[in-house]
Amino acid sequence: MAYRALLVEDDNAIATVIRTALEDEGFEVDSHDTIEGRDKALADNDYGVMLTDVILLDGDGIETLGEVRKAYPEMPVIILSAQNTLDTAVRATDRGAFEYFPKPFDLDELVRATRQAVESRKGGLAPEGESGEGLPLIGRSKAMQEVYRLITRVLHNDLTVLVLGESGTGKELVAEAIHELGARKSGPFVPVNTAAIPRELIESELFGHEKGAFTGATARNIGKFEQAHGGTLFLDEIGDMPAEAQTRLLRALQSGRIRRVGGSEEIAVDVRIIAATNRDLLPLIAAGSFREDLYYRLNVVPIKLPPLRDRVDDVVPLALHFLSRAATEGLPKRSLGEDAGALLRKQPWRGNVRELQNLVYRAALLARDDVIDAETLRPLLDAAPEALDSAGAASIEDSVTHWLERTDFAEGNLYHEALGELERPVFVHALKRTGGNQLKAAELLGINRNTLRKRLSDLAIDPDRFSRI
Repeated sequence: MAYRALLVEDDNAIATVIRTALEDEGFEVDSHDTIEGRDKALADNDYGVMLTDVILLDGDGIETLGEVRKAYPEMPVIILSAQNTLDTAVRATDRGAFEYFPKPFDLDELVRATRQAVESRKGGLAPEGESGEGLPLIGRSKAMQEVYRLITRVLHNDLTVLVLGESGTGKELVAEAIHELGARKSGPFVPVNTAAIPRELIESELFGHEKGAFTGATARNIGKFEQAHGGTLFLDEIGDMPAEAQTRLLRALQSGRIRRVGGSEEIAVDVRIIAATNRDLLPLIAAGSFREDLYYRLNVVPIKLPPLRDRVDDVVPLALHFLSRAATEGLPKRSLGEDAGALLRKQPWRGNVRELQNLVYRAALLARDDVIDAETLRPLLDAAPEALDSAGAASIEDSVTHWLERTDFAEGNLYHEALGELERPVFVHALKRTGGNQLKAAELLGINRNTLRKRLSDLAIDPDRFSRI
């Protein structure tokens, strides 16, 4: 079956490429380069799909998209844009776009989406939303465009999202964007760093407790689930959650009900869950320290945040954003020299966006001139991580020191958190070496079997898992 498509694009070269590709797939394509031409074509013809650029010769294609959707609710619309920001993606989605493609785009993917659009013939209007202007998620790199597209897909539903990425990539910013731009924006946003809560208190923090539930429980405590009722609960560093709390979390996700510690009443909670981790959960599942069923319950829509080293084109725009923000927070107003921008682009950024922000703030404070140049930045850049790139060049102490300096720990808990992280791979290695035999593993480690059993329990490591490795 042949479909008619309306293409609204003021770049003749791009219009020709798209038109040719669609015609090769059997589409009949009408092309226009203005909003006026678009409106006349819509009035005179029936189209199965419309593809439109944002910035046209006589106006903004997104601003008038709401009117088009109201007049032609059965016609899906695909937005094409060189304005590759989260703001553009959200505006397109909120005004009812079927799909959003940042330029440059994959032509085959665009053709597939166009066919899916005409076959779906989706009707209705997407809820109106805010533009997202001023959100701190910044970047026009291809990697960030995919993040923006995934965010827009989950704004108007309650699907559970798992945000993956290294420390400092902005996982909480993604969660905040989904909440603030989505259907639950009028409800509370409750963030919880599960790695920062002592093991013995995490269930009380999440689910609350009744008076007298344990020593020190002098009054009823409302947990994070109840606090987030009607809104979003953001569970950061989910990979560090103790096994017993994982079990209760899974039950809450399955039933939509929680029970306070020491309580008998089940309480219904209406909460959207967004979880995040900087760890690969699959090895934790294999090691028995993370529940496989909880992983699949959380990993409904995964959003992978790229490290800053994989989005070099975003480094300078991010630096300029942080300079602007630093000025609003009372630091001197600075600009960035071209040589400084070139230097920033060459850095490995192991601490990702957070490391860049800290550097920019220090430069804004310490620079002697209004323009920050490369000479100002060089003394501020930490050269130590460079040594870690060469195999064998850094000692274990250097590696651990580098990790400690770039990891956020809960106040007063650094010793236990750090030792827990360092112990885990040692015990896992011993169990792998001995096929899960605890007696042999204890001998290999040079500790007695009872000590091994206790540490395996504390670290939530199941030795039986290794008998199959």
